Amino acid sequence: MNFDLSEELQDIRKVARDFAVKEIQPTVDEDDKAHRFRRDLVQKMADLGFFGCVIPEEYGGNEMGWIAATIIAEEVARVHASMRLPFNMNMNGPARTILRYGTEEQKRKYIPGLVDGSILGCFAITEPDSGSDVGSMKTRAIKDGDSYIVNGNKMWISNATVADMGLLYAYTDPSKKIKGMSAFIIDMNTPGITVEPITDKLGTWGAPVGAITFENCRIPASALLGEEGQGFKICMEQLDDTRMGCAAGGLGLAQACLDAAINYANERHQFGQPIGRFQMITDMIAQMATDVEAARLLCYRAAFLKDKGVKCTMEISMAKYFVGETVNKCADYAMKIFGSYGYSEEYPVARYYRDAKSYQIVEGTSNIQKLIIGETMLGYRKR
Repeated sequence: MNFDLSEELQDIRKVARDFAVKEIQPTVDEDDKAHRFRRDLVQKMADLGFFGCVIPEEYGGNEMGWIAATIIAEEVARVHASMRLPFNMNMNGPARTILRYGTEEQKRKYIPGLVDGSILGCFAITEPDSGSDVGSMKTRAIKDGDSYIVNGNKMWISNATVADMGLLYAYTDPSKKIKGMSAFIIDMNTPGITVEPITDKLGTWGAPVGAITFENCRIPASALLGEEGQGFKICMEQLDDTRMGCAAGGLGLAQACLDAAINYANERHQFGQPIGRFQMITDMIAQMATDVEAARLLCYRAAFLKDKGVKCTMEISMAKYFVGETVNKCADYAMKIFGSYGYSEEYPVARYYRDAKSYQIVEGTSNIQKLIIGETMLGYRKR
């Protein structure tokens, strides 16, 4: 891997950084405290081609690649972690998965809209009693003539309250266990679907989350994505893509923590000198800087492999795991460096601290990533 970014990728970073600073940053604190979802900003990101990086031109994409997608999500999350979610909800999740398994009709119907922002997406995997253990989900989609009847509950679904469409994972034949799981493309306005917002959460206040209830919800047989019984496989492949987006977002937030800590350590004076002159502060800055750079290299390496078409589940898990730990360490250190001011809402460090925790949880917890890495290294899991 070339450690120098091409001129094109440097230009892409500048475009993403300029957008985040000019469009998101002026109202970020106000939007976050109001738990406000900014669909207008999502549309502006779509207009800039942010959701087309890993989508072919024939479906509205620009094919800039996974490194470009990672850099863009990184720069957006560096200003507001909540605004990183649309990358997964539109491009990395639904669009990429439909591209991989959808019929030509499904691809034409959904992917261009997900790329240009006219459609907002989501994906429904997690349930009240089914998180890391995806196979334990209880939602059922039972064939009934030329339809499926869906019953079940999904929980902690990002974008649930604003999505126009979503990917649904449910059992079509529970007797076959994970080989009886299937994937569907659903219209969120279908009768029998009820969505309730989840607002009482620690962080990412600007990213809507909800619970979805399916009660005798009838969806057409044409909603099936891929074949019956492929759902678990489709889900795991989708998670490779969305974990990549999650790692990129955590990286951006970790960089934001480091930026804030450096600036404050130079501005704040105690005992007649900048606090950055004190060795314990210097030590924390050094650890943060090293970990952020290591996290960036892991992220870019995984993205590089994805651009090459190489199966890299373990490398993605390494990036996701290390980023999750790094961003929480950086948020903690930034809070310590800021002291009481970090604990207040006067500076963004309190928001960084709240938002960081999600990166150890979403798209597979840190423990799940370690399990994937360890079992792969031991030879128990195929690369």
